[in-house]
Amino acid sequence: MEHMELKLLIGLHRVCNEIDRRSSRIFTQYGLSLGQFAVLEALYHKGDLSVGQVQKKILSTSGTIPVIVSNLEKRGLLERLPDVTDKRKCLLHITEEGRKLVEEVFPENKKVIIDSMTNWSDEEKEQMLKILKKFGE
Repeated sequence: MEHMELKLLIGLHRVCNEIDRRSSRIFTQYGLSLGQFAVLEALYHKGDLSVGQVQKKILSTSGTIPVIVSNLEKRGLLERLPDVTDKRKCLLHITEEGRKLVEEVFPENKKVIIDSMTNWSDEEKEQMLKILKKFGE
């Protein structure tokens, strides 16, 4: 098959886009965008992070992060704290309200992701992980 690599990449994009669409429906119910949820989820699971660290964790462009952070801050879901090790930076900290929201939304999103792979065997999931890891080699 000619250009199988291109077909594989298109297939991966389609799968990711479909899961993102399903997840976005959940986030919208809570007044969140995909990017906003990604920032909150990163802070929830990783703790306080700089803007740059969040950007790397959620694979976002630098242009979108300031708007996302500002909107979450306005809603009281996160706050900026001074970074004691570098005065030029601030750390993003999830608030208790943000934490409660993630605790509500995360299980629903997790279910969407798991349900999208219910027709896969555990062996197939392990094979897919091995294959995807090859991209980093």
